[in-house]
Amino acid sequence: MTSQLLTLNTDQPFACVRLTDAVRDFIRVHGERDGAVVVTSQHTTTAVIINEMEERLLEDLQQWLEQLAPAAASWKHNDLEKRPNIPPDEPRNAHAHLQALLLGNQVMVNVSNGQPVLGRYQDVILVELDGPRERRVALQWLSS
Repeated sequence: MTSQLLTLNTDQPFACVRLTDAVRDFIRVHGERDGAVVVTSQHTTTAVIINEMEERLLEDLQQWLEQLAPAAASWKHNDLEKRPNIPPDEPRNAHAHLQALLLGNQVMVNVSNGQPVLGRYQDVILVELDGPRERRVALQWLSS
């Protein structure tokens, strides 16, 4: 298997979901010892990061993102009446798009001897910025 699609559900407007175990499982199933795994969100209002999965840090992350791109600001993307072909349930979520741009939607995890090369406190994390929703994350194996 060179690729896998993870499907998960988030339950909050902002949530951080640890993906490290899924990446480890993918590496184990793939069977190669050395290479890399690319982890990509398939959504424009989520991000994928590598950082510490520590509660207070994640609260700081949420606060920082809200300061940089507050939901209550007057964003042009939220002017739904000015956008063509918008479904009736379209959310006003410009802040989530902008926050995702700050963090990025993809990381690459090196693999050595069948293990992800991550530091002691590092985890692969999906950051939900516009939940709750069903989300998909693609895992892709790269080798030389």
